[in-house]
Amino acid sequence: MYLFPAIDLRDGKVVRLLKGDYGKQTTYGDDPLAQAQQFADAGATWLHLVDLDGARSGRMTHVEVIERICKQTKLKVEVGGGVRSEGAINRLLGAGVERVVLGTAALENWDWFEGLMGNPTYRGRLVLGLDGRKGKAAVGGWEKTTEASVVEIAKRVSDWPLAAIVYTDIATDGTLAGPNVEATREMAEATHTPVVASGGVGTLDHLRVLRDLPIQGAIVGRAIYEGAFTVKEALAVLEDGE
Repeated sequence: MYLFPAIDLRDGKVVRLLKGDYGKQTTYGDDPLAQAQQFADAGATWLHLVDLDGARSGRMTHVEVIERICKQTKLKVEVGGGVRSEGAINRLLGAGVERVVLGTAALENWDWFEGLMGNPTYRGRLVLGLDGRKGKAAVGGWEKTTEASVVEIAKRVSDWPLAAIVYTDIATDGTLAGPNVEATREMAEATHTPVVASGGVGTLDHLRVLRDLPIQGAIVGRAIYEGAFTVKEALAVLEDGE
């Protein structure tokens, strides 16, 4: 099971939001490359990057920063936020990104999203970002909640050539109070697509609970930044079963 340490980018800085609220931001640093290198030096192999400005505006604003991270670290980088077109996908892949996360664009233009599955270049390189608020999918930087069930969406893509589904429970995101284990389990059991859990991890015991689910990995941000545990400790739990 993989650890995906997270860097959320806003105005070029490393930040975290509480429950996706842009008015409740904590800034942890102003050098995303240095932060990414710290994760790599600690043994992480993956990095989950979110362009928060892009998620809100629909236009990626941190591609140059993302490219530097891809080229100057050995991390495999997964990026989401503001990816609304095939051109944006290609730009990120060209920058060295391993996997591109599509959320709002996929849900609001489903036929377009489904059409991407026929392009062999994207096989195993696209991730569906499902952000749930009380079981319903949220879009537009989490500022709009739809009537679509995240579990039903996961079922629809079960046999698609996606790399993964990143499932975020908005109510727990940034809280450190623990992940929504049952919702994550339900998601993972509803689809053949690998699921990566996001939101709420605050202790190593939270990671141990997630480790027992049929999922590919866990995204962790605030807990690492605030010293609840280190990347090395998290890796020991997820990879070595400690």
